[in-house]
Amino acid sequence: MSIDWAALGQVFGVSLAVTVGIVCLFTLGIVGLSRRPQTQPDGTAAVAAAGAPAPTALARTGAYVCFGLCLAAVSYGIYVIVA
Repeated sequence: MSIDWAALGQVFGVSLAVTVGIVCLFTLGIVGLSRRPQTQPDGTAAVAAAGAPAPTALARTGAYVCFGLCLAAVSYGIYVIVA
């Protein structure tokens, strides 16, 4: 029995890169949907109140695109495993 170390390393590298990419996309989606902290008049950050402004439409759209790309990547991975 022989192990093709080059192929094993290639699989490890690609899986690591895809995993980090999906985690980064999901993180960007969460950041896009999170609320911004309000600032006080002196410029310091204040704790966001319950009435803090919601994220802008562009941030929400970008977050949904990130979540959609995550869903597509996971769905493709499941398809490849099953097929």
